[in-house]
Formats: sequence, C-alpha cells, structure tokens
Amino acid sequence: MREFDKDAIQDDDISALYEHYKFTVDQGQSLLRIDKWLMNRIESATRNKIQSAIRIGMIMVNYAPVKSNYRVKPGDKIVVALPEPPLEIEIIPQDIPIDIVYEDGDVIVVNKDAGMVVHPGYGNYSNTLLNALTFHFRKQGLGSFPFLVHRIDKDTSGLLVVAKTEDAQMGLARQFFDHSTERRYTALVWGDFEEDEGTITGHVGRNLKDRKVMSVYPDGEHGKRAVTHYRILRRFGYTTLVECILETGRTHQIRAHFKHINHPLFNDAAYGGNQILKGTTFAKYRQFIQNCFALCPRQALHARTLGFNHPTTQEKLSFSSRLPRDMASVIEKWEEYVTAKEDYE
Repeated sequence: MREFDKDAIQDDDISALYEHYKFTVDQGQSLLRIDKWLMNRIESATRNKIQSAIRIGMIMVNYAPVKSNYRVKPGDKIVVALPEPPLEIEIIPQDIPIDIVYEDGDVIVVNKDAGMVVHPGYGNYSNTLLNALTFHFRKQGLGSFPFLVHRIDKDTSGLLVVAKTEDAQMGLARQFFDHSTERRYTALVWGDFEEDEGTITGHVGRNLKDRKVMSVYPDGEHGKRAVTHYRILRRFGYTTLVECILETGRTHQIRAHFKHINHPLFNDAAYGGNQILKGTTFAKYRQFIQNCFALCPRQALHARTLGFNHPTTQEKLSFSSRLPRDMASVIEKWEEYVTAKEDYE
C-alpha cells in the first residue's frame, strides 16, 4: 500500500477524484477521537466513510497513519483524502439501457457507450450513467446510490467500475490513488512513430486560457504529474493505432498527452484532431477522411481493459471489451486504404 509522504502531501499530489482536506487542530482543542472530530468538519462525510478511510490509510496525522480511536491534540496536522461525496444534484432514476459486464453486491462494471455522460452536471442533468445505474439499483431494491471512483469522458467509450457501497468505494478509491489498477485504452492517433513504444510525461492541468481543455506543463509548473505509456498496435502511414497504459489518471490525460507530442487523437475536436493533419492534398483522400470522421464522430478512444482487486474479497478481476462499431469501422477503412493506397493518390 502506498504511503503518504510529507513532500507529496504538501505538493497536493492527490488525484482530482478525491476530496482533499488539510486541518491544523486548534490550540484549545480537548482530546477527541479523530473520527468524531472530522465528522464535525466534513459535512458530506459519514462516520462509516471516515472510519473506512482510516482503515486503508487515507487519513494521516502529522504525516503518519492513525487508528480510528486516535485522539486529536492541539497542533496536530491532519490530511484527508476521500472519494468525492454524493452529488448535490438530485439523481433521477431513468430506465436507460446499459451494458453490464460484471456485477455483485459490492461493485458493478459497465461498458459505457460513447456519447453518454458519466454523472449529472452543468448542461447534463439527465440521461447519464448515474441516472441509469440509479434506476438499475432501485429495480434491485437497493436503497443506495452509485458511488463513483473514476470517470471516462462523454465521448470516450469503454469500461469503468462503480461501487455499490461506501466500503467498496473506499477500497477501490485507494487502488486508484495508488495507481495499482490496470487501465489500457485503444486510440487512433494522427501521424506515424519512429519507435514501437514509448512513455509520455508532463504535468496535466487546466489550460490557463480555456478551462474546457487540459494542457501539458513542465514538471512542477502547473497541473499534476501524469504518465502515459504506449505501444504501437498497427501503422496506417498517416495514422497509428496505439495501446495506452495509464500510470496516472488525470482528466483528459491521453488526449492532452498525445496532443502534446503532436499526435492528436483522430477526430478529437477539443484537441485539434478533427482536421486533416497528415496525408495528401488529393480530393479523394480528403473525402476518405471526411467519411472516416462521419463513421466515428468523436475522439477515437476506447477504455478497453480494466483490472483491479475486488474491494471485499481481494480477488484480482480483469475485464476487456471489444472496440465499438464506430472505431472498428474506421480502423477497417484505414486497413483498406493502406491496401489500396495508390487508388487515393
């Protein structure tokens, strides 16, 4: 299990998927159990969630783990990393078809379609995955809401795991914090590569001029540490099919990292991949690209593999999903193009 260290905490090296709190206990504070003390200061946290966080080492006092019966003292420095609290927006159950890959009493793994938002928010208050899962839970007679531990973008397809209990959420959240989960994506990107595999590094943070997109910054300048490993699956000359292995999981990490190395994802409008960036100037080629864009009208990115330890049994679970039809169709088109390239030039 990954341990917090003083420098990491001070540098805010905690994933954006966690609600991060720092407290310094007042000098006049009398001795009080830490779980009770925190309940008076974190409005959204239940005692069960706090105790679960303590058990898995996500609450530290003076940069060291403590037990739930630890009594806070004046001057104590307390750092808390919790999975995000339940959304303040009311989640309306909606009967929306979802592809359930695995489910038990603790977790549910879903193969999300491109175009579906994971959770309600500004501009997307309905028809989200959480709306669908809430309906599914109610149909099972469950009183709880789905507990998120990670997300994938609206127009990215593929696998994600959702917890069904607070304890399961904490167990999964710790794994995502430790980067001990297995997450592999398949992406079609512009351009060719000299090497067969590589690693992209660089802090990922909000673009300072456009907060809807992310940018890559020199280490320590802005954003949070991000590492993406990749290997080439197929070369099509002007585009390349790659497998991306996430070491970290920042917002838009793959999209921002490949943009940073001048290989934006195919048809990624937010990062410039919806333009013809490589290839010939012939009209037939331009029409070929436009046809590909129409077949896959979103960034060509699919969360293909997801692995984690079950939060209760600790059994290693691993899931894979096939490429959705839109991405598969575009890849077929590129394979045909490479085979009959002379017809387009």
